[in-house]
Amino acid sequence: MSQTVRDSLPRVGSRLNVRLAAAELEPLDEATTAQFEAYFTLLLRWNSKINLTAIRGEDAILSRHFVESIACARALPAEIASLLDYGSGAGLPGIPIALCRPGIAVTLAESQAKKAAFLREAVRVLGIQAIVHEGRAEALREKFDCVALRAVDRMAAAVKAAGELTRAGGWLAGITTDGEFAAIREAAGPGFKWSELLRLPGGQHRVLAQGQKLP
Repeated sequence: MSQTVRDSLPRVGSRLNVRLAAAELEPLDEATTAQFEAYFTLLLRWNSKINLTAIRGEDAILSRHFVESIACARALPAEIASLLDYGSGAGLPGIPIALCRPGIAVTLAESQAKKAAFLREAVRVLGIQAIVHEGRAEALREKFDCVALRAVDRMAAAVKAAGELTRAGGWLAGITTDGEFAAIREAAGPGFKWSELLRLPGGQHRVLAQGQKLP
């Protein structure tokens, strides 16, 4: 890790909270801020060795990854007790959800071994109650109160599979763009009732699409 990155780390928490305030979101408490700082450090360290995320700039990680995922975590329905992060990758949005909503039992599903290894290390270091499933999410037998997707490959196929992993009355939560929402809704099929799109901070037409699975 470069000296520049090491010098910037003590400011990460305050920079994140400034961005949350700019997005009209409540700041994180001291303990959660420290966890996000540790997550940021891990993400930078591992991303220099394996391709966890194409977004590598510090400011972009804070604004695009962290603030967006925190906004998603806070917008999820209060009754959710279990959540699957489908194609978790770098742990987004699953790890921020686990940090911001510790009452939710989070499963991070990732088929690539190196990324799954990162997720296990993040869970260990951050001390969060999350399970890492190394393998395809479709292999899971249980159903979840919520299945979240963000920047996954073959989105249409992923949405269809994610819908099958959502329990009746549960939620499908996709972080996407408003231009892609129609395709997501079509892929999910007629068994979901969709809420109004929630605009996410950071622009670029980013939205949280939430569909509740009908009985």
